[in-house]
Amino acid sequence: MKFLLKIKHWQLFTLLFIPVLTADFVTISTHASGDYFSFRVFAAMLLLFVGVFFSWLYALATGLQQKLPPTVSMNITRFKIALFIPSAYITLIIADMFGAPLGATNGLTASALAVIIPLHLLSMAGIFYCIYFNAKSLKATELQRPVVFADYLGEIFIIWFFPIGIWAVQPRINALFGVSSTNPMLL
Repeated sequence: MKFLLKIKHWQLFTLLFIPVLTADFVTISTHASGDYFSFRVFAAMLLLFVGVFFSWLYALATGLQQKLPPTVSMNITRFKIALFIPSAYITLIIADMFGAPLGATNGLTASALAVIIPLHLLSMAGIFYCIYFNAKSLKATELQRPVVFADYLGEIFIIWFFPIGIWAVQPRINALFGVSSTNPMLL
């Protein structure tokens, strides 16, 4: 997964959005027929998109841990737990999408909502923690000192709005991991 820290911003953007565009194309082209195939393609592409994004978050967190200054300590175990929760939740939701035939549900029951809503909120909290963790790690690594919230607030928003933020964050990550802009394989 360390290669995700060394690829260019446009390559990461492409890795993230090919699944999205594929899912949109298949869904739009087969929408009129109500084809179950498009539903499965959508679920598979969603899983691929989430897998790449969460892999990037994981690679960034673990890679930056080695570059943090000695005065900054961040709990990588808490990060891994926070990333596992949304990963497992989204995987279970997508697995359920694969198993449910199109139009087979009659709506969610109250007991299903009682389980889904807290899991969804916990998953969102995990994602926000992962974004916070990476933003703080990135800024502390760049500045090589302990940082306060105001120092990395901008990075939180940049990573949160990652489709646009990739163009700003990934070149900084490349610089931290010593990627040469003259390497023809990465241009």
